[in-house]
Amino acid sequence: MENNAQSMTVEELHRKMETGDILILDVRNEKEYHDWKIEGKHVQSVNIPYFAFLEEDERVYAGLPKDTEIAVVCAKGGASDYVAEMLNGKGYNSSSLKGGMLAWSQYYHPVIVYADEKLKIIQINRLAKGCLSYAVISEGKGMIIDPNKEIDVYIELAKQHQFKIEHVVDSHLHADHITGGPRLAEQVGATYYLSSEEAKGTNLKYEPLDRYDRIQVGDVHVEVLSIPTPGHTPGSTSFLIDNRFLMSGDTIFVGGLGRPDLGGKAKEWAEDLYHTVFYKLKDLPDDCLVLPAHYSDVREINEHGIVGELLGKIRENNEIMRNEDKASFTEQVASAASMEKPPNFEEIVAINRGELQVDEERAIELEIGPNRCAVHHHG
Repeated sequence: MENNAQSMTVEELHRKMETGDILILDVRNEKEYHDWKIEGKHVQSVNIPYFAFLEEDERVYAGLPKDTEIAVVCAKGGASDYVAEMLNGKGYNSSSLKGGMLAWSQYYHPVIVYADEKLKIIQINRLAKGCLSYAVISEGKGMIIDPNKEIDVYIELAKQHQFKIEHVVDSHLHADHITGGPRLAEQVGATYYLSSEEAKGTNLKYEPLDRYDRIQVGDVHVEVLSIPTPGHTPGSTSFLIDNRFLMSGDTIFVGGLGRPDLGGKAKEWAEDLYHTVFYKLKDLPDDCLVLPAHYSDVREINEHGIVGELLGKIRENNEIMRNEDKASFTEQVASAASMEKPPNFEEIVAINRGELQVDEERAIELEIGPNRCAVHHHG
């Protein structure tokens, strides 16, 4: 059958999501939809499985508006083409998302967090995964923090903002996505840094972060302090820039703390996290902007499109950040962490350790789904 469905790219969908005048119709089965779907602050989303349209029951169209554009979404773009075509034949204005959730999982959206004549910080949001990476730029030189798999995104960004990538760092060994760090560094001739605690027993080519108190990016005024902040993993490292911006990796999030159970040592790592929160980060000012490596709720994206919050606000909103009793803090964090683990995380860690090589198709498949690296503590 010839395909006459209108299609929409992920970039176009995201632009329309920003204005809020689009309805997402997800035609995957109910479980897939509840596990992982396209979300946005102004997005209305409904789930009507594909097979319901095959049964040609007119009731299936009852709740669908004719005056709003509809983006039809499936796993890879095939079923959504069929449904979009059916809808358009009945007078609806619909388009099929090209490549489906697979394409959405590969979409990266850069937003400028801060810029003056000496320093520019860009947050690159991989919306489908809630993964955040950063470009720190000064005087035509740059550092990329926590790059994801699609390294062309960062190479393109460097061209666009006219800087040379000199440093590439991973704040820790990631469990929910494949790092682009070593490949990016190799391709652009940059230095790749990782904590030696994280790289223990691997053959990774890296500079140990623990040997550097600071890394200079361009202008001397841009000071990147590497602060060991164990807890989520033993070698987790945060980066403090000019005492104003804390790239916190998976140590502190806008809505919680990093989960310490992925290494199977929840209690021990929760104690490390306690030490990090109440000793290592204690003297950081309240007006320091925390920029994490992940978020797990679209409500954490602020009105400027940035995931970030002042440290003072995070301390205020997170009861656990004020719980200075070590035993009860440790207990609280360790017990809150025993939830669903990131899908395929053992395999992803093995890839990030350099122990496993997979082809592009398998890599994309492994990353499908949301990230689950946070522990939420509201109070």
